[in-house]
Amino acid sequence: MVAGETSGDLLAGLLLDGINQQWLHVQAMGIGGAQMKTRGFTAWWPSEKLAVFGYVDALLHYREIAGIRNQLKAKLIANPPDVFIGVDAPDFNLDLEADLRAAGIKSVHFVCPSIWAWRAKRVEKLKQSCDHVLCIYPFEPALLAQHGIAATFVGHPLASVIPLQPDKAQARQKLGLQLDDRVIAVLPGSRLSEIKHLAPRYFKAVASMNNAYTAMKYIVPTLPQFIPLLQQMARDCGVDSIVQIVSGQSHLALEACDVTLITSGTATLEAALYKRPMVIAYALNGLSYQIMKRKKLQLWVGLPNILCQKFVVPELLQDAATPEALANATLAWFDSPEKVADLERQFTELHHQLKRNTSELAAHAISQVLQAIQVPRA
Repeated sequence: MVAGETSGDLLAGLLLDGINQQWLHVQAMGIGGAQMKTRGFTAWWPSEKLAVFGYVDALLHYREIAGIRNQLKAKLIANPPDVFIGVDAPDFNLDLEADLRAAGIKSVHFVCPSIWAWRAKRVEKLKQSCDHVLCIYPFEPALLAQHGIAATFVGHPLASVIPLQPDKAQARQKLGLQLDDRVIAVLPGSRLSEIKHLAPRYFKAVASMNNAYTAMKYIVPTLPQFIPLLQQMARDCGVDSIVQIVSGQSHLALEACDVTLITSGTATLEAALYKRPMVIAYALNGLSYQIMKRKKLQLWVGLPNILCQKFVVPELLQDAATPEALANATLAWFDSPEKVADLERQFTELHHQLKRNTSELAAHAISQVLQAIQVPRA
């Protein structure tokens, strides 16, 4: 298995739950993180090695990442596994899967690349690389079937982990917040490059919001390794005394908050499943942004908007993501209770659509791929 960065590690950990139930004596190894290790996974390299952001960041780390992929490929071809499972990280996994498949190793890809959002040409690469795709959105298998790619909708794992009815009071108690506090969760991202591009803007937005509403509470969940950097950024922006930077606990922060200022990515779907209004921001190296902008197929960048097929929450991208604009858009939710109620209804419907027994469905699909090894093709 190969899972890149924090979100991939989380998805792979949930997938391993189903695999461990399906087969009693499983040996799983490759590239992974903490969630996978708790399920008995042996990580030859940590998933953080694949956590790059945008084209420029990928180029800067290309030599190291390509070296890891070549070493892993040689290792797996020399000692073939029953099946290889690539979890997200398509830029790394699809090329690896294609090489392994050519060597006779069955390949499953977990999380369909966003061919419906951008980079539609990647569907041919997917067809070449995978024996089966595990899809987390219900419309994807039919789309892949049009290109002759076998796929199964397994639901989104997070929809089963996150409760349909969040407990805001309990979450606030755990974070030392009062029930009547006005709370904003600030999520600057899980990658260093995201934090460098966005955290200063977020903290300047916090300073602006604090000038208007001094009683507001700000909770900033992040990975442990980013705490010193974020603390320094908060000091530089003059908000170190009013933001609460915590290690991990992003789900708890989303459950506890009234509104979240959040970086585009999987975390925005988590916020939607917690039924929270949000402002989505996105910024990266200018060249990377221009390349990605040309490849975009839909009007939206944030997952909640893509899945609802409309702007249910605001998106402020690149130069539009100014501290003032971020602050104004975030505070606007507090003045629109009717919009918040309607958003909660839409996000509840979305939650029901995505909730399935993902671990079981995924393990069953993988077992079908494994059984096909024993069945000669006509």
